[in-house]
Amino acid sequence: MGDLIGRLRDGLPEDAVLTDPDVMRSYATDMASFCAAGAPGAVVLPRTVEQVQHVMRTATALRVPVVPQGARTGLSGAANALDGCIVLSLVKMDRIVEIDPVDRVAVVEPGVVNADLSRAVAEQGLYYPPDPSSWEQCTIGGNIGTASGGLCCVKYGVTAEYVLGLDVVLADGRLLKTGRRTAKGVAGYDLTRLFVGSEGSLGVIVRAVLALKPEPPQQLALAAEFPSVAAACEAVCRIMRRGHAPSLLELMDGTTVRAVNSMARMGLPESTEALLLAAFDTPDPGPDLAAVAELCREAGATEVVPAEDAAESDLLLQARRMSLPALETLRPATMIDDVCVPRSRLAEMLDGTAAVAERHGLTIGVCAHAGDGNTHPVVCFDPADPDEARRARESFDEIMALGLKLGGTITGEHGVGLLKKEWLAKELGPVALEMQRGIKQVFDPLGLLNPGKVLDV
Repeated sequence: MGDLIGRLRDGLPEDAVLTDPDVMRSYATDMASFCAAGAPGAVVLPRTVEQVQHVMRTATALRVPVVPQGARTGLSGAANALDGCIVLSLVKMDRIVEIDPVDRVAVVEPGVVNADLSRAVAEQGLYYPPDPSSWEQCTIGGNIGTASGGLCCVKYGVTAEYVLGLDVVLADGRLLKTGRRTAKGVAGYDLTRLFVGSEGSLGVIVRAVLALKPEPPQQLALAAEFPSVAAACEAVCRIMRRGHAPSLLELMDGTTVRAVNSMARMGLPESTEALLLAAFDTPDPGPDLAAVAELCREAGATEVVPAEDAAESDLLLQARRMSLPALETLRPATMIDDVCVPRSRLAEMLDGTAAVAERHGLTIGVCAHAGDGNTHPVVCFDPADPDEARRARESFDEIMALGLKLGGTITGEHGVGLLKKEWLAKELGPVALEMQRGIKQVFDPLGLLNPGKVLDV
């Protein structure tokens, strides 16, 4: 271990290499439950591309595994440390290098916080749409590594659709440049998209070229109360069938609504079994909101409340963003699922999840990017109770199995990490799994980059 620390410090500033065991322990995990973590041999916080290259050359020479990290807000264990590894935290590489309003691109380092980028581009009349619920903490590098989504994906799409090009340090320290900054480009294989969602298992992202959009008008929202999640899901189907393009279409079940009220006293309707939030950011959202309100009533909404202004709309969105923190107050721990199904099967997914909760005697709240069919069942449990922890894990697996049965995927935006490796094989099948292992071998022949995550190789 002394050789590792010495060689790292040969090419890094003194304060960039952390070796105190207590400090390193704070870098050991992300926010996922039921995911093992080891004790790092060193934590490194580089500030330059050259420093990242030095770390990877050292790791290759000594055959030491490397775990790239962002803000550790992930929910799949992808950033968890291994015994003796180098934790490569990229949070100090936090420069917004360029914002170009003509080409509508931003060039950023991986440690830039999502919300900071959003605010910076907004000052120039531009918009970076991907907005995970943790956008005030999560980093762009982490967003790219996990192919994260957010509340506005129903209209604007996910992170992958905004990554035009990347600078990536490979396992042996070489610097790879992928993609472009032009509006079009189809030269060669699309290596950029290959790195999006790879969870640091193919290379270390050190710079990204991101597409931007013109800043849209302030969105206006409505809230619709339903007596059942099935009725709310029917409203979602009607809205999409009629061709509406909401900037946001989110669902909170009754358990989630009551948890938010209990934590923040936001005055949400506690009698409801499902709350649907819809928003439009068109120049005149009134007609769209009126049409959606009528569709909600036709589907069985008991109350439809339009926001009167942007401030009220923001309050509704704040309630949705508080869903996970509120559910975390119900029990000592949570497991957050991330199953995405076709919109037409959304009601079956939520009703099936409720049946799982009842069968296991657990509290499971669901919030969802309903317009995408992306559900987030949150299993609340006490890890100190072995039986309850066992039931939590079993319920988590049953929910994933239900998603696949309904034609969905085990993860819409959180990634595979450690938590879902065994389920990835079930979703992909043997041929696709073999191809993915082959890709990993090409980019990381020694298996040093985030080993044990995503794939077993």
